Amino acid sequence: MNKKKLTILLLFVGVFIGFACFVSFLSVSIVNAVAAEHLEGTEAVSSKTTSFYYAFATLIMLAPIISGFYGAKKVLSSSSKSDLIKPAIICILLCFVAGGVLMFFLNEQDLGNKEEDKKLALLSNKGNLEKKAEKQKIREKDPCYQAIDTKDMKLVLAEGRVSADRLERGQKIVRVISTILVYLFLAVMAVIVLLPFYWMLITSLKTTEEIRSDEQTFWPTVVMWSNYSEVFAKFDFGTYLTNTLIVGVLSTLGTLVTTIFAAFAFARLEFKGKNVVFALFLATMMIPGEMMVITNYITVANFGWLGSKVGAFAAMIVPFWVSVFYIYLLRQNFMQIPNELYLAAKVDGKSDWQYLWKVMVPLSAPTLISIFILKLMGAWNSYVWPNLVADRQEWRLITNGLRQTAFQTAAGDVEYGLQMAATVVVTVPLLLLFIFFRKYIMHGVGRAGIKG
Repeated sequence: MNKKKLTILLLFVGVFIGFACFVSFLSVSIVNAVAAEHLEGTEAVSSKTTSFYYAFATLIMLAPIISGFYGAKKVLSSSSKSDLIKPAIICILLCFVAGGVLMFFLNEQDLGNKEEDKKLALLSNKGNLEKKAEKQKIREKDPCYQAIDTKDMKLVLAEGRVSADRLERGQKIVRVISTILVYLFLAVMAVIVLLPFYWMLITSLKTTEEIRSDEQTFWPTVVMWSNYSEVFAKFDFGTYLTNTLIVGVLSTLGTLVTTIFAAFAFARLEFKGKNVVFALFLATMMIPGEMMVITNYITVANFGWLGSKVGAFAAMIVPFWVSVFYIYLLRQNFMQIPNELYLAAKVDGKSDWQYLWKVMVPLSAPTLISIFILKLMGAWNSYVWPNLVADRQEWRLITNGLRQTAFQTAAGDVEYGLQMAATVVVTVPLLLLFIFFRKYIMHGVGRAGIKG
């Protein structure tokens, strides 16, 4: 099928849709106009309104029909291939535009009808309630009604003739089954999450031969506790731990300072373009961090931070002093603080600086603790950037040390047992930090999502 035939076919589809809608809308308009002559009140007004909307839609549907015929004439008389598809596209687009306009008007009409129906329903319900109240008063005066004893009565539902006791037992059974299924699902997911940690732990207690064996076991045949004593002799924990603490603490403190100032500005201060700037800040969260590695590396290289110990530590600390997620988290927490406190502080003669450090920061202490812990854990786990900017092994962090040559034999084979033992030792501090401070993390993050 060539382009001219395809265009003619699309034009025919557009004209057919337009003509079908034209006939349908015209019929509905005429029917509602005739019905309005035989109705009264709100029903007559509703029918006239519907007739008007459909008459208007009928006129709109003339646009795709006329454009379709005009486009077909142009296609048949044109020899240029570039102009063939445009009339069909215009015709079909006009069909969709006309349909969209119609849906808008019909929706407005439907909303108006629903409001009228609600008013009528309220009036009808009010009349029914008054009638029921009058009947109930008459029934209560009847001696037979007063002599009814309700102690021995049992509630039975009309649908299915089920007693209330039986229904309650069924609900209890469903509740117990659902609880069992939920806990079963949680148990399965817990096993999936804990299995890698368990495998890391048992691998740290195996010999190299057992690790490389084709048949893997879920418990070591020979428990090698000596792997842990040997790893402390081969792995320079002191140097790597010192480097990690320096980078983690300084980057975390810098992040807290910039986060507090930025969150206060976005939450409390009023300036032009505040919401636009904050939206741009949030948009940067969509950019993966790996995309900024090269640009950050070029920046720190231009600053001359590569090649020296102080420069390497500056390159690992300064670029991560700003975190959009933590600014957003603390800003949401600051916005929960009542504005009356700010006005009261102003009445007492406090500046914005004093209000920030004496009111807002103490009230947001749980969120700040969460930011401190999460940022410290992120610095502890960082691997790619420190491995890139630290030129020497003794300048790198503890996660980089796990990949060093200390866990290799003279033949170049990796001693996975020692490497897993070192990984366990590195993981334990983070695990203990989360166990003892998890309530602060949960409380701080949770407060950011609660208003008031």
